[in-house]
Amino acid sequence: MTDRVRPVALITGGARGIGLAVAEKLAHDHHLLIGGRDPERCAEVAASFPSAEPWPVDLGEARAVEAAAQGIERLDVLVHSAGIAGGAPVAEMTRDQWTSMLATNVVAVADLTRLALPALRAARGLVVLIGSGAALRAAPGSSAYSASKAALQAFGDALREEERGAIRVTVLHPGRVDTDMQVRLQQRAGRDYNPDEHLRPESVAAGVRLAVDATPEASVDTLIIRPVVGQLR
Repeated sequence: MTDRVRPVALITGGARGIGLAVAEKLAHDHHLLIGGRDPERCAEVAASFPSAEPWPVDLGEARAVEAAAQGIERLDVLVHSAGIAGGAPVAEMTRDQWTSMLATNVVAVADLTRLALPALRAARGLVVLIGSGAALRAAPGSSAYSASKAALQAFGDALREEERGAIRVTVLHPGRVDTDMQVRLQQRAGRDYNPDEHLRPESVAAGVRLAVDATPEASVDTLIIRPVVGQLR
């Protein structure tokens, strides 16, 4: 399959963790745009695939995102994997912490999606939002993160209905995933880390691949993937 006829997939946060696993799952038949804030890391990851290029953008910078989106001529799949986690009890969360969480996990996603809609509509494409089990059951100390992921579900549901027949929208809610970020979160919480109690990033990527491979009349609207052991989050 040549680059010219490959469908194009943009993966934010595509240089590590779940995003990297998604890139690996799509690499054999897609041209990849590897999104991330570190240009060198994005270029390194892109060079490892048969058809890929770096897409280094700070999603918090509105003008940079708009400029980068204008350079996208074709887009078949948009996977929103970039995001931040963490939090504190409600009594300790500041306005700035709330604003940062929602700006990264919701506002940046909505803004990039808006900019990408013309290309997605032309391709009758797919938007995949990587949510979290925390959207479905919030734990103590996760109010801002859980709220951001619940908002992501609502955003996806509304977008799906607004664009029904033009694009498809999948919201994927994984439980805890074995990533470097998860290790840091568990260590910060003072808990022992056992990777066997977490999903592999490849398992989440398989859910994305399921949505990508859905037949034209079908849509994977919401998908929950949980580890066999442990809690929903």
